[in-house]
Amino acid sequence: MTLLISDLARSVHSRRCALLAGLAAALAPAVAAAHDPVVYPARGQGPAQQDNDSYHCYRWAMSQTGYDPATGAGGGPPPHSSALKGAAGGAAVGAIGGAIGGNAGLGAAIGAGTGAIIGGARRHKQEQQQAAARDSYNRAFGACMSGKGYSVR
Repeated sequence: MTLLISDLARSVHSRRCALLAGLAAALAPAVAAAHDPVVYPARGQGPAQQDNDSYHCYRWAMSQTGYDPATGAGGGPPPHSSALKGAAGGAAVGAIGGAIGGNAGLGAAIGAGTGAIIGGARRHKQEQQQAAARDSYNRAFGACMSGKGYSVR
C-alpha cells in the first residue's frame, strides 16, 4: 500500500513539473528578428526629398505586400491567442473530464497545462506570420528606396 501511494505521489509530481515547464515555454515572449531598413541619401537628396521618397515607397511597399508597418495590419491575423486564454479553456474542459473521472482538480491542472501549450503555440505561429509580412514589406521598401538613389542596409 505504501509503495502504491509513493508511486502515485511521484507520478503526480512529475506531471506537475511537466505542466509547469510547458506553461513556462508557452508564456515566454517570442523574439522578433526583423530589422527596419536604414536609408542613406547616396545622391545628395535633401531631407524634404527623402521624406517624400520615403512616403511614396511606404505606400508602394504597402500596396505590394498588403502590410502596413504603422499598424502592423495585413500580415495575417494579429496575434490574439495566448497561453493564458488556452490555459483557462483547458482548465474548464479538464475539470469537467476530471470530475467524471473522480478528480476534478487534477483534470483542471492537466487541461490548463495542455491549453496553455496549445495557446502559446498558436500565438507563436501568428507572430511568425506577422514577422514574415514585416520582412516582405521591408524588402519592398528597400528596393523602392534603392531605385530612387538611396543606399539601403
